[in-house]
Amino acid sequence: MTAATTTAPYGSWKSPVSEDLLAQDRVVTTCPSIVGPAVFWVELRPSDAGRYVLVQQVGEGPPTDLTDKPFSVRSLVYEYGGLAYAVTSRYVFFVNGDDQRIYRMDRDGGSPRPITPAVADRRLRFGDLTVSPDGSRVVCIRERHADDGIRHDIVAVPASGSGDPEPLTGGHDFVAGPCFSPDGSRLAWLTWDHPDMPWDGTQLWEGTLGPSGDIVRTRVVAGSRTESVVQPSYAPDGTLYYVSDRSGFWNIYRDDGLRGRRVGGLDAEFAEPSWYLGEHSYGFGRDGAVVAVWTRNSCGQLGRSEPKGDGFVPIDTGFTFFADLCVAGSRAVAVCGSSDRVSAVIELDLSGGRQHRLLRSSRRTLIGAEYLSTPRYMEYETRDGRTARMLYYPPRNADFVAPSGELPPLIVICHGGPTSSVSPVLNYAVQFWTSRGFAVTDVDYRGSSGHGRRYREALRGRWGIVDVADCEDAARRLMQLGLADPCRLVIKGASAGGFTALCAATFGNLFAVGVSHYGVADAASIAVGTHKFESSYLEFLIGSLPRDVDRFRERSPLFNLDRLKAPLLLFQGAEDRVVPPDQAARLAEALRQQGVMYRHVEFPGEQHGFRLAETIRTVASTELAFYGEALGFVPAVSAGSCWTKETP
Repeated sequence: MTAATTTAPYGSWKSPVSEDLLAQDRVVTTCPSIVGPAVFWVELRPSDAGRYVLVQQVGEGPPTDLTDKPFSVRSLVYEYGGLAYAVTSRYVFFVNGDDQRIYRMDRDGGSPRPITPAVADRRLRFGDLTVSPDGSRVVCIRERHADDGIRHDIVAVPASGSGDPEPLTGGHDFVAGPCFSPDGSRLAWLTWDHPDMPWDGTQLWEGTLGPSGDIVRTRVVAGSRTESVVQPSYAPDGTLYYVSDRSGFWNIYRDDGLRGRRVGGLDAEFAEPSWYLGEHSYGFGRDGAVVAVWTRNSCGQLGRSEPKGDGFVPIDTGFTFFADLCVAGSRAVAVCGSSDRVSAVIELDLSGGRQHRLLRSSRRTLIGAEYLSTPRYMEYETRDGRTARMLYYPPRNADFVAPSGELPPLIVICHGGPTSSVSPVLNYAVQFWTSRGFAVTDVDYRGSSGHGRRYREALRGRWGIVDVADCEDAARRLMQLGLADPCRLVIKGASAGGFTALCAATFGNLFAVGVSHYGVADAASIAVGTHKFESSYLEFLIGSLPRDVDRFRERSPLFNLDRLKAPLLLFQGAEDRVVPPDQAARLAEALRQQGVMYRHVEFPGEQHGFRLAETIRTVASTELAFYGEALGFVPAVSAGSCWTKETP
C-alpha cells in the first residue's frame, strides 16, 4: 500500500473509467477490407447519434470519412445486419440505414446516388454486398417485407442503377454469403430453412453463370441440417473454400468435388455463429497460402497454412482477439485486441514479427495499467459433473484498497445469443466495474460458441435451466475460492443473456440483484412475435408451440414473479424489433403490483443494442446507483431513486 492509497469499501472506489468515457470516447469498428492500396472499415459512433460511417485509409495518410451526414452505412437485413458496403477501384456501394437503399458514389468524391428503388418504411432491404469481377453488378441479399410475410433471395443490382434488382436464386427461408469466383463464371452462396439457425444446419451451393449472368446450373457443395457450413470464399486459383463443423469444430475445408478436404484438423473454432452478415476468419496470401484466425479456450490465434497444405503454423502477434479478418496478397487487416489492449483496426505483419500498424483504435483515451483488471480463464465443474468456462476479473484500482476482511461484490455477466461467447479483449464496460471495486465474471455457459458443436448444443431444450445453473455454479466456485461476497452477488445480461439473468433472479435465491438489458421475460410471446431470423430459434432452446406452452410458461420469469425476491433493473430500447418493448413494460408493471424493488428505463430511438452516447452514459450511472442502493454501499456517482420508470 502506498501513502496515496485510500481504504474504502468495495463498490465505492472512484474510477478514471467514467460514464462519459464509456459514452463519448468510443467507436465500434467492423468489416475492414482491402482494395488496392486502401483499407476500409465501418465505425459506429455513439457520439454522432449512433451513425455508422465508412472510413478509408490510403498509405501512411490519416483515415478519412467517405460518407457524410445524413448517411449511415448500416443494413437491417435479418435485423442484425452486418456487411453493408463493397468497394471497387472506382466506386463505393453502400446500404443507407435510414431508407435501406443501395447507394453508389465515386471513390474520389461526389454525392452518393441510389441504385435501388425507394420503398416506404424500409420494407425493401439489402445486405451482404459483393461486386462482380467485371464491376457491372452488385450481388447481395434482398429482404422483402410484405403483408403476407418476409422473403429473402439473392439478387443482382446493375451497378449503373439503370435497372431493377434481378433475382438470381431463392426458394429458401434464408440466404447469405454470395461470392464470385475470380473469373466471374461461378457464384457460391449459403441457404438454410426454419427451424434451423445458421449454426445448426446450412447448405453451401455453387452455381454456374450463363452469358447473361443468370445461374444456369447448380450443385450442393456441402452441408445439411446437422452440419453448419459458413464463410464460402474462392482462392485466387478458383478453388472454393468453406468452413464446416462436421468434425465437431468449425474448420476450413477445400472443395474437391466430393466431401471436401480439411485444412489443418484442429479442435478449435475457425468461425463464430453467423449473427451478422459478411464475417470472415480466413483469406488467401499472394502465394495461395491460407491465412486464418481461430479460437481455443476463449483465446484467438493467427496462423498460416502453406498452399495445398494441411496444417497451420501459428503467427505470433501478441493479440488474443481477432474479428473480420481480410487478407489480400501480402497484406492482412482485422479488428484485433487483447486483455491489455482495446480492440482496434490493425494491419497485421504476416512475416512472424510484430510490426503491426494501428489504423484506428476503438478508444482515444487509454487508462493506465494500474487501474485495469486482467482476466483469468477458468474451467469449473458444474453441478451435474460437466465442465463450463468463464473469464474472471478481480477488482483493481491503484488508488484504493478494501477494508481488511471485506470480500468484493461479484457481477456475473451472461452473454447474449445465447449462442455467443466471451473474449479476453480489454473492455472498458467491464473495467468500469472492476476499477470501482467489483469482481466480474464473464461466463461461457454450456450453449456458448467457441468450444465446439457438442458444447454449443448442450443447451438444446434446456434454455433457462443449464445456462442459469452454469452461471450460479460460476459464482459458487468464486465464493469457494474466497473471491466474492456471498451476500452481494449480481447477475446481468443483454438480450438472451437478459433472459438468463431474469431466470436466475426469479427461480433461484443466490443473487441479490438482477439486471436485464432488453432481455426476454415471456418466452412464448417472443416465439410468436420476434423477427423472422429468430422466429423458430426457441424450438431448439425450449420447444414447440402450442404443444409445449406449459413449458414456455414455466420458464418465463413474467409468470413466476411470486418466487422473486431480488430487485430488478430493466433497460429497454423503444424501437427494438428483436425483443419488443412490451417485454420489459409488462414485467415492470407486474413488479410494481408485487411491490418488488425495480427500475424500468426505456430509451426512445434505441433498437436491439444501445448505440447512443447519452443512453450508454445513463445506463452506466443508473446501474451503479441501483447497485449501491440494493447492496448497501455509497457509489462514487449516484443516479437517484430505484423505484421509478424513466424515459430519458
